[in-house]
Amino acid sequence: MKVHFISVGGSVMHQLAIALHKKGYQVTGTDDEIFEPALSNLQREGLLPASIGWQPALVTKDLDAVILGMHAKSDNPELLRARELGLPIYSFPEYIYQESKDKQRVVVGGSHGKTTTTSMIMHALQKNHQDFDYLVGARVEGFSQSVNITHAPVIVCEGDEYPASAIERKPKFHFLYPHIAILTGIAWDHINVFPTFDIYLEQFRIFISRIEKGGLLIYNETDPELARLVAATHRDDIRYQPYGVPAHRIADGQTLVTLEGQTGALRVFGNHNLMNLQAAYYVCKELGMTAAAFVPAMADFTGAAKRLELLAQTAGMNVYRDFAHAPSKVKATMEAVKQQYPDRKLIAVLELHTYSSLNEAFMQEYQGALEQADEALVFYSAHALELKRLPVLPAEKVIAGFAKPGLVVLTDRAELERWLRSRDYAQSNLLLMSSGNYDGMDLPAFAQEITRASY
Repeated sequence: MKVHFISVGGSVMHQLAIALHKKGYQVTGTDDEIFEPALSNLQREGLLPASIGWQPALVTKDLDAVILGMHAKSDNPELLRARELGLPIYSFPEYIYQESKDKQRVVVGGSHGKTTTTSMIMHALQKNHQDFDYLVGARVEGFSQSVNITHAPVIVCEGDEYPASAIERKPKFHFLYPHIAILTGIAWDHINVFPTFDIYLEQFRIFISRIEKGGLLIYNETDPELARLVAATHRDDIRYQPYGVPAHRIADGQTLVTLEGQTGALRVFGNHNLMNLQAAYYVCKELGMTAAAFVPAMADFTGAAKRLELLAQTAGMNVYRDFAHAPSKVKATMEAVKQQYPDRKLIAVLELHTYSSLNEAFMQEYQGALEQADEALVFYSAHALELKRLPVLPAEKVIAGFAKPGLVVLTDRAELERWLRSRDYAQSNLLLMSSGNYDGMDLPAFAQEITRASY
């Protein structure tokens, strides 16, 4: 097979390129910009383009596939050349399906918890020496790549509802056709793509319709929107497995879970993670794993990168980084930390970084999201607004939307750092939530500084 990647520098695109290279395919790729870690990863595998920029001459009639990344625009010269030659052109998820037509496909969808649930399944399968391929949206401990394509009989995919490519605007998870599907919950997001909740909800209705006949839908029955959708789209040709929070208890800051009579201690915590674990177990059970094998396997699962990731700690303080940005994710993460450490003060800092979260019209969706915080701050930068081509977001609109008494709103990184350094961290947890990087802050280094100062 000979494949060419247009926009090979993407976070998952370059991982797929490496995976296909390792499978023995002849792989080329181009991009108009490539940053770390993609640059070093591609260079290490001998896949880094000789020069930066689009190179239509690399698009030749002997290519078996052209794979188009989200970064490439519809007038990309390589894309135009591929169309001129009549070559097969695939978005990332469309190509994943081509590689997995003969595999048992597991797809994890939903507005939140996709990465963690996918990672849990991967971790349990690996611990039990089962052969599988995977696609996940973050770095997972114990896996050198976020995409792996081999001749394994099973593939586990994180299913994103964001558009597949510049020329294919349908959601990525519509192209994966699962035999085993998970839906973790539904909470409106990506308003630049789905301007109303009904349009957003429709994408999940379509996803359910694309589960293979005889397949299994594992769904979070505690989510009212999802429960209504499942009831309204009931199919007689698939099976249903509802789930919620499994039996568990918390002792000395550690969570112990019980599944089908098997009890084990976990390193992750919070009701949302317990539900993710329950969903992951039902997938593994469908793949032939017992609770006696699954529960011990999860004992050393630490989570995907930036998902309640412990950056630093002292005897009386923890600093966590979390990818939470949408309202439902923020609320679930806050509740998890407060539930695990009820006697500690919770200092929560949320960065608004996505198109939805920086949109004045979306602010009301955040009402109550920071309710569990003892001290709360919302940060966003002018640079982020410029990148999204959005107007100035007035601080008073943010305060009104969140409706959190005492909420602090800052837009300057230096002011944010001063505020963080001025807190009293005795018997407290600091939770830093963002899909960005707080305008360039080195969060691990800052966490170490804060804990050293408070020790």
